[in-house]
Amino acid sequence: MRLIHVDNIDDERIAAYTNLTELQLRNRLEPAKGLFIAESPKVIDRALAAGREPISLLVEEPWIAGMSDEFEYIDQHWGPDIPVYVASPEQLKRLTGYRLHRGALSAMKRWPLPSVEEVCRGARRIAVMENIVDHTNVGALMRSAAALDVDAVLVTPSCGDPLYRRAARVSMGTVFQVPWTRIGGDDTHFWPVQGLAQLHELGFATAAMALDDDSISLDELVRRLDNNPASPDHIDKLALIFGTEGDGLSHRTISDADLTVKIPMSHGVDSLNVAASSAVAFYATRVKH
Repeated sequence: MRLIHVDNIDDERIAAYTNLTELQLRNRLEPAKGLFIAESPKVIDRALAAGREPISLLVEEPWIAGMSDEFEYIDQHWGPDIPVYVASPEQLKRLTGYRLHRGALSAMKRWPLPSVEEVCRGARRIAVMENIVDHTNVGALMRSAAALDVDAVLVTPSCGDPLYRRAARVSMGTVFQVPWTRIGGDDTHFWPVQGLAQLHELGFATAAMALDDDSISLDELVRRLDNNPASPDHIDKLALIFGTEGDGLSHRTISDADLTVKIPMSHGVDSLNVAASSAVAFYATRVKH
């Protein structure tokens, strides 16, 4: 690795970390040139293990020695010319607005997202994030999906990007482990009508997680997953759909989905945060081995 000490955060060589917005990093017009920022050694490790190519690293000086394994891995897989920019903790705090708990960032190349068909091939249980905009919730859902063995995650065109820095950090890097893609790409008109039709064509029963008058309970959904495959109400392949913060799922999604499912609540609580409700639903519907 090439260690390069930077004197100030206005150095043009680290512009990807300082001057570019998340949207500019994503670079919608030329995805092949798009970047994302992986923050913390754990997230960087999981990105590297998934084959994501580093462009550079920005590391707090006290963390250099502790990242020798990452540097060696990068040297072996991408050569010794990847620059590691070294800054003081004070400089990185100015850059990020807060003190990094794990003092390392890496700018990495985005990759072409796979098709929905490719992501869902062989999947029995998938999750759909509809227009979830809080990156903490996006990352938390991805982490729960990985921990609870969800086969794939689809994000709608208006949903937050799982590769945004905060989302990837909250996911603890599991965004690089769970297969995911955008259903409909950037076509905001694709979801929900065409998107739900595509899921039906792929054989998924679609379950909108919503408090609706005709909702079935999560327990009833589990019964249909676990009953005899010959039963008329048996569900073999399931797509769980989670809505945006506050408003929840769109009316069109609820009306076009096969089922509406609710998690029973107590003590006058009307609903759970989407990150919590997804974890409950993933655990309840997990495939029993």
